[in-house]
Amino acid sequence: METMNVKDFYFDLPQELIAQDPLEDRSSSRLLVLDRETGATEHRVFRDITSYLKPGDCLVINDTRVIPARLFGVREETGAKIEVLLLKRREHDIWETLVKPGKKCRPGTVIDFGDGLLKGTVLDVVDEGNRLIRFSYDGIFEEILDRLGQMPLPPYITHQLKDKNRYQTVYAKHDGSAAAPTAGLHFTKELLDEIGQMGVKIAHVTLHVGLGTFRPVKVENVLEHHMHSEFYMVEESEAKKINDTKAAGGRVICVGTTSCRTVESAASEDGIVRAGSGWTEIFIYPGYHFKVLDCLITNFHLPESTLVMLVSALAGREHVLAAYGEAIKERYRFFSFGDAMFIH
Repeated sequence: METMNVKDFYFDLPQELIAQDPLEDRSSSRLLVLDRETGATEHRVFRDITSYLKPGDCLVINDTRVIPARLFGVREETGAKIEVLLLKRREHDIWETLVKPGKKCRPGTVIDFGDGLLKGTVLDVVDEGNRLIRFSYDGIFEEILDRLGQMPLPPYITHQLKDKNRYQTVYAKHDGSAAAPTAGLHFTKELLDEIGQMGVKIAHVTLHVGLGTFRPVKVENVLEHHMHSEFYMVEESEAKKINDTKAAGGRVICVGTTSCRTVESAASEDGIVRAGSGWTEIFIYPGYHFKVLDCLITNFHLPESTLVMLVSALAGREHVLAAYGEAIKERYRFFSFGDAMFIH
């Protein structure tokens, strides 16, 4: 079996460069531009992205919406505090969840949220100790969740989020993510309008981001890491935009690793994107041959993460690590609320 060592993707990231709060103005983040052939870099501001796009390109964005999936409740019998994180809707009111502390939440346990507005009954214990919970309530689940739930920020972000909308893209539409497709957070409506007016097509795809995205790679050999499965959808009209762009010799520019993984999962070997929906466990690391994507807009990721591996598959590990070294020296902000990179 071939191997690829997780340590090859290590770099020393000072803790204080992990951005804890979003910027006031989305498009004023910094932008590091990386030429994937030469490794040359430029330092710009995010709204300068327009100087790197041209008529005939297609920008692919992930229009998933993050649900406020973190709920705080109490066990009905004991009043003990319980935190529940919604991971995946299995069927109408049954969710796969992560429960903390989980030990005492055996099947049959009832958890009460918001003084009875919402109740959850543990049905079963599944993979990795996750709990299947059936929820009961009066009214509309999404509205109750909006009232009671908090945004499930990744563990590296410890600050409380003041405005829930700052962890949504301005084009978020389909509920279902446990995390934001963060490269998209840099776009404002104005910037997207300007890009559209330049003659750049904008294709919407949907991938519901699971928390598996942030799961550290715990095996030494990268190739043994198992990706969580995530649900994606590509509409006929959007697949056509992408395929027409390729056919006309334009570039497909994915906003975020999630859009990248969606189009690469939906494409057949000949690089044609097929409309449809399904579950993907695609794991992209160096040696991967991109079927659709030409360029990528992405944030700065954590050392040894599957995301750094994906970026390295596109631009080469040496180029990526050198660019990251430069970003650290220049005090770029890392991770979900941090700055961005354009790889072309």
